[in-house]
Amino acid sequence: MSQNPAFDHSIPVLTEVFSDKADKPAAPARLDAAPLADQANADLETRAIDNWTEPQWNLLERRLSERILQQLQGRVDFVLEQRLRDSLEEILKAAIGGLAEEIRAGLHDTIEKIVVRAVGQEVSHLQTLKK
Repeated sequence: MSQNPAFDHSIPVLTEVFSDKADKPAAPARLDAAPLADQANADLETRAIDNWTEPQWNLLERRLSERILQQLQGRVDFVLEQRLRDSLEEILKAAIGGLAEEIRAGLHDTIEKIVVRAVGQEVSHLQTLKK
């Protein structure tokens, strides 16, 4: 049986892929990363407490304050804007509803007066033609 000339030996076949994975040890669990990160943070904190000068602490305080303020202000702006929109929406709906009712009532009165006057004029005109 001849091999396919298009077969590329650099591409592993399925049995090679599975046999390679079986030979490798399982990757260590990610649970070990959390204690390492905690230890690194503790080391950084200890070095900072022992070695930082007053200006460095002031700089850290100012940067933290600025970052916290930016995050809080962005959230406060969003919440405030949303609540204002909701409140204004309710107020505007009520105002528009009242305004629409006033316009409707005024329009009905005006139309009624116009119709009464027009009918009265027509009747008067017909009565004068009859005489």
